[in-house]
Amino acid sequence: MATDHTTQMSAEAKIEALREELRHHEYLYYVADAPEWTDAQYDKRMNELKALEAEHPEWITPDSPTQRVGGKPKDGFAKVEHSRPMLSLDNAYNEDELRAWADRVAGGLAGSDKVRYECELKLDGLSMALQYVAGKGGEAVLRSGITRGDGTTGEDVTSNVRTIRSVPLHISAAKLKAAGLPQQFEVRGEVVLPQKAFAKMNEERIAQGLAPAVNPRNAAAGTIRTLEPNIVAQRRLEFFAYFLLSAGGEGKPAVGEFLLDTQSAAIEALGKAGFLVNSNTRTVDTIEEVMAFIADGEAKRDGLPYEIDGIVMKVDSTLQQRRLGFTGKAPRWAIAYKFPARAAITKLDDVLFQVGRTGKVTPVAALAPVFVGGTTVSRCTLHNPDEITRLGVKIGDYVSVERGGDVIPKITEVIEDKDHPRGTQEIVFPDACPRCGEALVREPGEVDLRCVNVSCPARLEEELRHFASRGVMNIEGLGESLVAQLLGHTLAEVEAIEGEEVSVEAVKDADCETATAEPTRAALVHSIADIYKLTKSDLLTLERIGEKTAESLLEQIERSKKMPLNRVLLGLGIRHVGERTAQALADEFGSIDALIAATEEELTRVNDIGPKVAATVREFFTNDRNLALVERLRGYGLTFTAKKRERGTKLEGMTFVLTGTLPTLTRDEAKEKIESAGGKVSGSVSKKTSYVVAGEEAGSKLEKAQQLGVAVLDEAGLLTMLV
Repeated sequence: MATDHTTQMSAEAKIEALREELRHHEYLYYVADAPEWTDAQYDKRMNELKALEAEHPEWITPDSPTQRVGGKPKDGFAKVEHSRPMLSLDNAYNEDELRAWADRVAGGLAGSDKVRYECELKLDGLSMALQYVAGKGGEAVLRSGITRGDGTTGEDVTSNVRTIRSVPLHISAAKLKAAGLPQQFEVRGEVVLPQKAFAKMNEERIAQGLAPAVNPRNAAAGTIRTLEPNIVAQRRLEFFAYFLLSAGGEGKPAVGEFLLDTQSAAIEALGKAGFLVNSNTRTVDTIEEVMAFIADGEAKRDGLPYEIDGIVMKVDSTLQQRRLGFTGKAPRWAIAYKFPARAAITKLDDVLFQVGRTGKVTPVAALAPVFVGGTTVSRCTLHNPDEITRLGVKIGDYVSVERGGDVIPKITEVIEDKDHPRGTQEIVFPDACPRCGEALVREPGEVDLRCVNVSCPARLEEELRHFASRGVMNIEGLGESLVAQLLGHTLAEVEAIEGEEVSVEAVKDADCETATAEPTRAALVHSIADIYKLTKSDLLTLERIGEKTAESLLEQIERSKKMPLNRVLLGLGIRHVGERTAQALADEFGSIDALIAATEEELTRVNDIGPKVAATVREFFTNDRNLALVERLRGYGLTFTAKKRERGTKLEGMTFVLTGTLPTLTRDEAKEKIESAGGKVSGSVSKKTSYVVAGEEAGSKLEKAQQLGVAVLDEAGLLTMLV
């Protein structure tokens, strides 16, 4: 028995030794870029470990190097709420805008604190949150990888994240100690597809007769959501870590708070813990030094092994970050400086007209294909008639095309010289809707032409896509081609429809209704509510829809009924109602019935809702068709109530401005208390301001309040008003 025990201990010890050896050489190869083993040596050790684990499956652990590639998720990717929102950054496009941001930072800190800036390259990939938990021997092990999603809720793609070699599955106690990290923490960073891996992937796609991916960012995003981890492993994604957050615990910051005192310390700790961090970072004291870093980054851009589209600046001190806080959509303590857009010259061959879900008719430029900023551009919006007039553009013109922020293509000017003669054909807007033939209208004070026919098939198609999209009801699988089929089109007709577009020639020389393909069979849906009456037999009549696909889609549709009220409001497609406004309406009124009954005056009392939005909300809920739609959705069991935000009346009609650092309340906490008592919080002082609440190191806002004779409170005075 003693011999057997010794043999078992020896095997277990050898397994752990092999794991540590493989982890070390994975780090050297994928993170430190200093490999010491050949591929053959690595494979030999890996095979030894696999053989030992096969003999002793009871000792296999999730953090073993053999477990990077596992089985695919059974039911797709589960939704997970983030520990704190993953917000996007505000952008600056020139030095003046960057300096204006720095001035706002100084103002928010009352101008007395020294500010240091941590500068990083803005990697062009997708954001990811990794959560680590305590292992058995003082180490940390990867628990989950979550996509950014809508910023509040992401998808658990752990099975795919585990295949990324630069993501540690296991961090030893020694590395944690060297980095000064606890066993539980959260890391945020960017998943990118390196240029070489992108080129190889496209070579393989072309060899298989598939269209090449347009850019590494899109390819990375598509890869990380692939349900086959072995495919993800082959793509060679990389993860660059740049944020370090607390998972809570005794003596640690609250969950989701920054774990260390500075951003630069977090980057250093992440590197010591074995994460891949970008070496192109710098901590500086002045905007002049920031601009030098930007120039250096732009000069390096084309020689980097991955794509970047700008530079990110962060206030280095996390204490200062907390004091600065957030706007509704972005941190005040960080900004992205976007590199100048890359441009190219091409010919405007035609102008097409596209009908959106609100009936807006948008002119779309059909361009001779041109390569701009990493992708081929053949279409871009011309926005509206006023923009066409401003540009002075005609069909046949040569135009300069840029990709704003290296993402959205736009025409910036008409090019006219001896090599680029002017076009002669005027761009003429249709008088009737390109899809339904209804007369177009231009409402007073607006620049857009609209189709007001609520039954227009083009509007319905866009409504369905919007309703099913990830940020709204999140019905996976209900994409463009399936929506077109539900409206009666065959797959062959989908290409002919081309997104409800009709050319200028069709507008001039033909009946608009003949310019796009008409459905050849009866539609299965006639409104967004019809999604909920679809059956398996309905779906099986469509092309390329089998049993499993039909069942999966019906499960997604059923699951969407549990989406909260704010998502349902967003899905209704009310003009001017985006994510923040939908959330504010749900919080304020608590039910769709209360919202339907609300007057314009009551609507404008909600923060961030002005007369224009209030009018469109009232207009929507006084329309009989829309009310009938609401009742149908109610009948299908969608969520029409929410936890109403309780608001008092003590501060009703009062407007407050917060400045400086309060003794016990953060700005967000003070704002919440004021709004809960019926007051409003503004970002600037004016004669209409009721009170300025000033803390330590209050700056220019306090001075302006004194100049205007606005009453000033301290925190104690505010709390007294709330009692």
